[in-house]
Amino acid sequence: MTLKTRLSAEDIEEAFLKLKDTVKQTPLEKDMYLSQKFDCNVYLKREDLQWVRSFKLRGAYYAINQLTDEERANGVSCASAGNHAQGIAFTAKQLEIKAVIFMPVTTPAQKINQVKFFGGEFVQIELIGDTFDDCLKHALEYTEKFGLSFIDPFDNINTIAGQGTIAKEMVDYANDENIQFDYCFAAIGGGGLISGVGTYLKENMPTTQVIGVEPLGASSMAQSVKANKIVTLTDIDKFVDGASVGKVGQLTFDISKNVVDNFVAVDEGEVCSTILDMYSKQAIIAEPAGALSVSALNHYTNEIKGKNVVCIVSGGNNDINRMKEIEERSLLFEDMKHYFIVNFPQRPGALREFVNDVLGPNDDITKFEYLKKSSQNTGSVIIGIQLKDHNDLDQLYKNVSEFDPKYIYINQNKMLYSLLI
Repeated sequence: MTLKTRLSAEDIEEAFLKLKDTVKQTPLEKDMYLSQKFDCNVYLKREDLQWVRSFKLRGAYYAINQLTDEERANGVSCASAGNHAQGIAFTAKQLEIKAVIFMPVTTPAQKINQVKFFGGEFVQIELIGDTFDDCLKHALEYTEKFGLSFIDPFDNINTIAGQGTIAKEMVDYANDENIQFDYCFAAIGGGGLISGVGTYLKENMPTTQVIGVEPLGASSMAQSVKANKIVTLTDIDKFVDGASVGKVGQLTFDISKNVVDNFVAVDEGEVCSTILDMYSKQAIIAEPAGALSVSALNHYTNEIKGKNVVCIVSGGNNDINRMKEIEERSLLFEDMKHYFIVNFPQRPGALREFVNDVLGPNDDITKFEYLKKSSQNTGSVIIGIQLKDHNDLDQLYKNVSEFDPKYIYINQNKMLYSLLI
């Protein structure tokens, strides 16, 4: 079938009618903690409570639903190691069609098992390629060879229309409650979510400022809009896996540059702090991409004061095994954890001297690696120190410098950090 290349609010309303009996209409709730913290009314659109714990189900289901009977009978395919794969799997089982899902060999078992759970006998999983690009190449070749319909995760008008139904639900809620949203914050990966949501809001709530939120290490949409052409990022930080895309779609680029009012890039460490905060204060388990929208509030504290704000919590598929890394990144961002290479005199009492002269009363050693060499007067130590108050950092620098003027601060050297910590 020939795909449309233009999107309207009417298209999104048609998608809503198709999806309303299958996709969960997720809660839109006022969050008291965030509202008090930012002195405004913050509402959370809880797509982390969707059937597959992500908004991706909306676009996947609607894109497949729009295929012809013959196309559905031939089967569909996709390349994804995350939420899109789960949305495709869920849809395949609901519609009883074959879906071939390509995932990189490096995909964690937890994600593979989720796809199997949602798709059951209707899903065929192909693990191939060490990277997503390799995986995608094989998926497209297989799709062409066997005449399947490839369901793109974002660069497909029907996928975008499905994601846009989130905004339809938001506007309906606002009308029922007789309120107006002044700001809407939504994550950007490939751009499907922001394109659909932005399109609907611009036609139905035009005074709402649509803010696209990207990881600092993968701000591909903002850079593309600034350059007025699609920019391909050659080096991205993949931590925020649901939004770390090196190249946005042509359709999503064309739409986003007209419906997104501003972009904000959030440090990956700040996202980690938000994940931990949401878990401890609100009992919300957000994946990194799902926490992006809430993280962005820190960058708009003055603008949103006294306003009505909605943040789309886009997903909650967070692997529990990542929590240690999330905590580590948060501590680094908050200037609470610091790593040094320090030369220690090779004599008894050197460590006691360091503890007494360098550490503050509330500081804690979290890492200590020392290799004594009998032929030298000093030995290098890798030491990690966690502060209780980041305001103590200047004094820590001063103390370490007095102990060893030639110390190396590992936090500022990504290569050393990845090698040693």
